Amino acid sequence: MGISRSTTAGVNVPGYSKAGIRKSRTSRWRGAALITLNLFMIAHIIQWRVMGKTISPIEPSETMHTLQKGFVNAGFIFFSLAIIATLIFGRFVCGWGCHILALQDLCGWLLKKMGLHPKPFRSRLLVYVPLVAALYMFVWPTAYRLFSNPAHEPIIPKFTNHLVITNFWQTFPSVAVAIPFLFICGFVTVYFLGQKGFCTYACPYGGFFGLADKFSPGKIRVTPACNQCGHCTATCTSNVLVHAEVKQYGMVVDPGCMKCMDCVSVCPNDALYFGFGKPTLFAPKSNAIKKSYSLTWPEEIVGALVFMGSFLAVRGVYALVPFLMALGCAAVTTFLALKLWRLLRARELSFYRFNLKSSGKIRKAGWAFAAFACAWIGLNAHSGWVRYHEFLGNLAFNKIHLPDELALAQVNPVRWLSPADRENVLRGKEHYVAASKTGLFVNSEVLPKLAWFEYLSGDAEQSVQTLGKAADYQKDESKALSLYYRGAILNRLARYDEARASLDEALAEREDLILARQEKGESLWQLGRKEEAVSVWTGAVQRNSQLVLVNNELAGATRASGKLDEADLYEKQADLFTPNDPLYHWVLGRRLQDLGMTELAEKHLQQAGQLGGSGAMPNEH
Repeated sequence: MGISRSTTAGVNVPGYSKAGIRKSRTSRWRGAALITLNLFMIAHIIQWRVMGKTISPIEPSETMHTLQKGFVNAGFIFFSLAIIATLIFGRFVCGWGCHILALQDLCGWLLKKMGLHPKPFRSRLLVYVPLVAALYMFVWPTAYRLFSNPAHEPIIPKFTNHLVITNFWQTFPSVAVAIPFLFICGFVTVYFLGQKGFCTYACPYGGFFGLADKFSPGKIRVTPACNQCGHCTATCTSNVLVHAEVKQYGMVVDPGCMKCMDCVSVCPNDALYFGFGKPTLFAPKSNAIKKSYSLTWPEEIVGALVFMGSFLAVRGVYALVPFLMALGCAAVTTFLALKLWRLLRARELSFYRFNLKSSGKIRKAGWAFAAFACAWIGLNAHSGWVRYHEFLGNLAFNKIHLPDELALAQVNPVRWLSPADRENVLRGKEHYVAASKTGLFVNSEVLPKLAWFEYLSGDAEQSVQTLGKAADYQKDESKALSLYYRGAILNRLARYDEARASLDEALAEREDLILARQEKGESLWQLGRKEEAVSVWTGAVQRNSQLVLVNNELAGATRASGKLDEADLYEKQADLFTPNDPLYHWVLGRRLQDLGMTELAEKHLQQAGQLGGSGAMPNEH
């Protein structure tokens, strides 16, 4: 009943390979489909670059934006249709329409050309990773809103049309991240885990497709002509025991089957076919096929712990490693750690055609493997150390309760910090500095937070430098915000020319950043370029008429130039939207006082005192 190739081995039959198994006729069609898919992806990007807008990315990951924000995009439509198709026809979308699978097939083909045939790594526990990852990506955010919902947001978001977008690359990693991502999730996972290693142990979309496949009536089925030659199993790159399953169940029930149709094509008796019938759920549960696994149960448990540790260590580290890449890295780390453990304990061990250890002695190939495994695991451990400090720094950052408006009211905000805030600033700064000093890359998300800690602790000069460095590594909205905060702090330091230049850069990245326009107006006002300041403030109000501080600034500016009626209008407009909050009035008063608009400043400082008295003012520790 084992896999036998004796039926055609050594026989010179047209259409058969030297191994006695005829070549798959459908593999060329599938290859053509996957190549066409990649060409369409390239054309999609080119069309966006030429036209400036295009259909939103047709990626399953885009579905998260629909579920969380209500953005109906092409990715959501594609994923929904793919799930429905899988419920009917089985898991064929993966085999015929996935660019990551195409990459794995290419890597597998290249390895075979080098004489290395990828061997499947079989684990009982890690096969559940894709489904758990899928639930985390697509179900957990909704469940979290259902049970926490602190802002009383609707569980089902309001759906809006986002089928056409202008920023195609907004949700994708940069090219510098995409290249190692494709290398790890393609070549590395195939080399260590088998032809479909990433699909089996990392892909969250496959987790849902595999689940839907269990309900599908579309299956690879068998006729009585099957003689159990095993050609189907030998050809399957999804590591499915096709010959055993069709004998036991009359169909392939393994959800890893991606309907590549290679098994159907290579069958010498044409005994296999794709057809409809009862789904996997109704297959008999007794006499289940006994599978051989690569790990013992203790190794499975250790492997699961190693996987979780590696995933937590690399996911999001340096704000670079995306979710899917972290899953792929963790799967490879698990394999290497367990293989390294066996290398130390076993008397005989091989990998591919390489003899790692024989008669209890580690060979040259074994030392090379050990060196690579130690370097890989060491890099994971280092990433975990950096991620640990980043995590604790973020935790401290999120505990700061000092409002930005109060912190930026004057150059030294230390006196406004509560004892708890001071402790969090000190602790968070220490963790961010540790992460930055020991890290191999710059974390563009940590730097602005570190700069804020520096500013809150009284080191405004260092904060300005850190924000400038952050902007060098950022783009779009993140860069604009770093440049805005840098400009605002420079204004407090009375370095108005530098502040204006930084704010101009911020507006070049994001012209609708109203706060940057307000701060730029202050820079120009302090430089004596009052007409330009009024022009900038007027432009800000035209974009948003409810800007309290800007309306007050325009009121003060027009009053100083003798335009009293116009000044009254701006002041009334400001009063309409001024919160009845003593702290807010106090901040307005201090900001207007710094601009020399003493009359308006006194008005708000008096209102602050009347509303709350001295007890409502910030406590100057």
